[in-house]
Amino acid sequence: MAGVIAQTDPTFVEVAEVWVPEEGRLVLAGGSYGALDAFAETSRGTSFGRGEGLPGKAWAEARPVVLKGFDGSYFRRTEAAKAAGLTSAVAVPVFAGSAFKAVLVVLCGDGPERIGAIEVWEERDGVLHLDDGYYGAARHFEWVSQHTQFPKGQGLVGGVWAARTPILMRDLGSGYRFVRAESAGKAGLTTGLGLPVPAPGGKTYVLTLLSALGTPIARRFEIWDARAARVGAAREAILIDGICAREGALWDDEDERRTTAWKGVVGRVLGSGVPAVETNEQAAHGYSSVVALPIHQGGELSHVVAWYC
Repeated sequence: MAGVIAQTDPTFVEVAEVWVPEEGRLVLAGGSYGALDAFAETSRGTSFGRGEGLPGKAWAEARPVVLKGFDGSYFRRTEAAKAAGLTSAVAVPVFAGSAFKAVLVVLCGDGPERIGAIEVWEERDGVLHLDDGYYGAARHFEWVSQHTQFPKGQGLVGGVWAARTPILMRDLGSGYRFVRAESAGKAGLTTGLGLPVPAPGGKTYVLTLLSALGTPIARRFEIWDARAARVGAAREAILIDGICAREGALWDDEDERRTTAWKGVVGRVLGSGVPAVETNEQAAHGYSSVVALPIHQGGELSHVVAWYC
């Protein structure tokens, strides 16, 4: 990602939270709310049954769900969200085979300067179609996306489908590999992260996070491969790709880029198979928060994707 982004600059996503099943309901396991204390308090006092609210809907339907407006919808925290300036949300269920693990929910605000994209792509009739997405003020890019389809292997979306792995793509506006490069460049989108969202029954979903310099989705992205890195019974993961929007690397290039189960936030996800959100002093390398999301393939943990704000 070209340029250096100040730590105080706003991000496209304002809230990230993890909901886990407990005695038949979803309860809050962790969240990053910034200064939105009242919304955080409402969330801590809320739980969801299967099919109830946005997290419960993603659980029941076993698919990512985009909600671009809360008024009159099934969203349970509408008044608190409105008071916090939150206007849209995306819920991503995490399954290991048929075993349900958690739901990651991210919430965004709105505004004329808010540029970015969170998209859900679904396979229908042998190609990937846009199921839905939130784009902020990137209206033309949204229109282009609604009229674009991806066969397996084409672009970021089709590449994730073919490889069944997360992929980072740089220089979206000038890269020939990004099918929507022209409109991405006009919108100011610079970096794309695509990841598979495995679901029971073999349905194909791809989630894309497209970041702009002015309102980045995150200031740092990491992809960790957990498929082959083991020492005895201890699970390890290797950092296979990453991109940082500020000066200074998050690792020492003289050291192996490895982590082990239960070491740091990525290690905790590696050990538990459940997404995690950490904030403030818990977040690594001076960032205010970090989200780590596991990807399970064939019932086994294959990757952990992390983004830092």
